[in-house]
Amino acid sequence: MKTSNGSKGWDEYAAFYDWENQRTVGRRDIAFWRGFADGVGGRSLELGTGTGRVLVPLSRARHAKAPNRQRVFGIDLSEAMLDRARRRLTRARLPARFARGDIRALPYRSSSFSAVMAPYGIIQSLTSDADLDAALAEAARVLKKGGRLAIDLVPDLPAWSEYSRHQSLKGRRSNGAVISLVESVRQDRRRRLTIFDQEFTERRGRTKVVRRFSLTFRTLPVPEMAARIERAGFRMDAALGDYDGRPWDLRAEVWILVARKR
Repeated sequence: MKTSNGSKGWDEYAAFYDWENQRTVGRRDIAFWRGFADGVGGRSLELGTGTGRVLVPLSRARHAKAPNRQRVFGIDLSEAMLDRARRRLTRARLPARFARGDIRALPYRSSSFSAVMAPYGIIQSLTSDADLDAALAEAARVLKKGGRLAIDLVPDLPAWSEYSRHQSLKGRRSNGAVISLVESVRQDRRRRLTIFDQEFTERRGRTKVVRRFSLTFRTLPVPEMAARIERAGFRMDAALGDYDGRPWDLRAEVWILVARKR
């Protein structure tokens, strides 16, 4: 993750990220990202690659088609997240490359990618206009002319009701440990921030470990986000309302913006 404020909490979240995402978004976005990357061709960059949830299946698909060509790259600021991505890629024997870095200052040459992907809320970890504009400008810089950008947003977080200490999830890990998530939501509506206070408890036998941290997201309305993308040097291609490509509307459960570098 990438900002002075929005980056906080992600190292602590790494141990629970895959467990929670299996129970929320799961794999329902993977086919979309695979199709997006394959449709563009060339080299793809994933912003906020995390534990490799998206990067690994994309790399597997690309490697099957062209095993001798490096096609998939990822970047994330959280070393704890990237440690898990490394292990995932090693187990899968895949060649994807990733870097620890800031999406506001990408460590790649200009015009070096055909596609830039920002899955499931990573752009919302940018908690100021300046951070968002910097990240969009960097995405434009590293894309070739005509290269494509896709951004997936967690829908309408500012509309969430505030609540305190609600048990959101409970389940087992593959090692038999029982995990529960107690969550609180706070809103800073003036700054368009939604703050999730997380308390994960993991029990295994007589051992109990509790981890507490907060994650902060900033959400702009789709028309405003689209305008910012265009100001960064893109032409909007589509606003989608699901992973099957249906158009976006105010009731959509998914917000995906797709654009092309001018």
